[in-house]
Amino acid sequence: MVPSRDIAGLLTIMARLRDPDGGCPWDLDQDFASIRHYTIEEAYEVADAIERGDYADLCEELGDLLLQSVFHAQMASERGLFDFGDVVEAITKKLIRRHPHVFGDTDAASAAAVKTTWDAIKAEERLGKAEAKGHDSSILDDVPIGLPALMRAEKLSKRAASVGFDWPEWRETLAKVSEELTEVEAAASAGDPADIRAELGDLLFAVANLSRKLGVEPEAALRDGNQKFARRFAHVEARAKADDVPLADAGLARLDGYWNEIRATDKLKP
Repeated sequence: MVPSRDIAGLLTIMARLRDPDGGCPWDLDQDFASIRHYTIEEAYEVADAIERGDYADLCEELGDLLLQSVFHAQMASERGLFDFGDVVEAITKKLIRRHPHVFGDTDAASAAAVKTTWDAIKAEERLGKAEAKGHDSSILDDVPIGLPALMRAEKLSKRAASVGFDWPEWRETLAKVSEELTEVEAAASAGDPADIRAELGDLLFAVANLSRKLGVEPEAALRDGNQKFARRFAHVEARAKADDVPLADAGLARLDGYWNEIRATDKLKP
């Protein structure tokens, strides 16, 4: 085998890796469930390369993500479910169907008009899928359970909001966050672990909903918050090292003082 720009070469390599006669033992040992977390990881690595602006890395990570599609399609082909050609045909059909303003005779003068058409077509698709499976359609259908929880909370609340199940103003959503926080406090005071878990879940959902109302992706906001925490804590570590104080022996007051230094510096930045 030699490297190739042709997708057929990648399909051939994957089939060879999965060949019981001389293929790779690790690849042969996999199934849909065992590699699904790799698929998710590769998608995150694509997003990471984009955020870092590393386009050489992006090229490599997109290849890793493409491999996941090829891997799943190969396993499906072995079971007679579908093959990579079916995957390509399905997405091309979907793109044509969801872009009637490009491939049909529908007009769309703006991105907002495109989104309205897209959402209407998706709603029709959900109804069709539900009917094919013999159950009633829900507006929450096809919001994947496997999404990161904050992202799924945002999408669930957005779907519900599309039919009017939403607070008119963000201040009312903020009041709901305050209400849920009070309930967390009550559950924590009572000390019931199941209650605490449930109320924290309600609080996090309310915060995700507030983020949506304010036009912020909660997953992105938390990711930024994580990065900020890591950067500030690195300052805490550096200050403790400069003072020759082991972190574990520094005490909260000293560590909090270091933290407030970098926090104050951040606030001075434009």
